[in-house]
Amino acid sequence: MKLLALTTALALSTSAVFAAEKYTLDPSHSQVIFNYNHLGFSTTYGMFSGFEGEIMFDEANPSASSVTVSMPVKSMFTGWEQREGHFMSDDFFGAQDGDLVTFTSTAIEVTGNNTAKITGDLTMNEITKSVVLDAKLNKADINPLANKPWLGFDATTTVMRSDFGVGAFAPAVSDEVGIQISVEAQKAE
Repeated sequence: MKLLALTTALALSTSAVFAAEKYTLDPSHSQVIFNYNHLGFSTTYGMFSGFEGEIMFDEANPSASSVTVSMPVKSMFTGWEQREGHFMSDDFFGAQDGDLVTFTSTAIEVTGNNTAKITGDLTMNEITKSVVLDAKLNKADINPLANKPWLGFDATTTVMRSDFGVGAFAPAVSDEVGIQISVEAQKAE
């Protein structure tokens, strides 16, 4: 009887370890859009796209899932080359080739059938701060074009850019930056 109990306990603990499945971000359908107020006259937008990351997705226990993402600072697109050059200058990022913005989840709190608060470490400009993403699972299904399991998520958060050492011209140019994230991920081979 003890052997049966030990075997059952081992099987349950092993299945819990292997419950999360790895998904890799689809860079062609994933983007981070940011916006800020410019001198009270307009809302200015920019985007990061083509970045890398993975989601360890545990469908049975979503709070045991995790996400890691990295994107080159120099992949930022704002629609105006001079603005991008200014953002890469010492006024903001002082960006060098290879500089990354990264996010690594530290906790996931399920808030509804397809929603969660994802807490994680955001590192930008060599400064790491904890942020919370309000996330929604849009769909977990077979992608009919790729014929493999696929995930789609949207998330939002707000950060203070001065917290990351890129607060030039605040508060005239808003310190608060709104972030909208939309990602697709395919099940890893």
